[in-house]
Amino acid sequence: MPLPSIRGVIDRRLLVNFHADPAVVARLLPAPFRPQVFAGHAVVGICLIRLRAIRPRFVPAWAGLGSENAAHRIAVAWDGSAGEQVGVYIPRRDTSSLLNVLAGGRLFPGIHHRAHFTVDERPEQIQIAMRSRDGATNLRVVGHPAGELPASSIFGSLARSSEFFAGGSLGWSASRDAAQHQGLELHCDNWSVTALAMDTVESNFFDDPQRFPPGSLTFDHALLMRDITHSWHARGTLQAAAACCSE
Repeated sequence: MPLPSIRGVIDRRLLVNFHADPAVVARLLPAPFRPQVFAGHAVVGICLIRLRAIRPRFVPAWAGLGSENAAHRIAVAWDGSAGEQVGVYIPRRDTSSLLNVLAGGRLFPGIHHRAHFTVDERPEQIQIAMRSRDGATNLRVVGHPAGELPASSIFGSLARSSEFFAGGSLGWSASRDAAQHQGLELHCDNWSVTALAMDTVESNFFDDPQRFPPGSLTFDHALLMRDITHSWHARGTLQAAAACCSE
């Protein structure tokens, strides 16, 4: 049985975003998902999130846990009982937390892989590197604060980007059962993002030409969030054969 809703603080959340060829992204998605298209493009990326004071509602904040986490994400749409719905599909989760690895896919949604994170954060720059223990995933990003999105971004403005990603709060993760996807929804008490200019973006997931042939994927922009109180809510499962949820 999934855990009850969990509260905590997003100490730092970095969203590194790319736009991609929808036909290429569609090949990476299991049923019932399809790419969520914005300005003619699919949207994919990496969420690098440091959490603190994570605990069930009835546990005091001082007893909460912290961790570094990475999720490779694809913005998706699917058909539900209320019509088209949107969120993200997460094919890969990595974490510094042994508890997340042991409980992931069992007590709370999503399979988590143990990883080592190296983080260097200063007012003028942020650097994050991650390598999973199984060797399947590695990444490195370096960025600095910026006043606005790159001119090449398909979103055109920080406000439009913020609206798009705020709407993708429901995430579906690969589970131990290939026929089921496990849902987790993020509720932020104070949603606020700033732009981050990227000096380096490396990810073997997105750099793999077998997944993304040359020309099919382009870096778009990055967003930074800090000190966001939030809660996580399990949202049951989504069957691969039909777009119906079970709580």
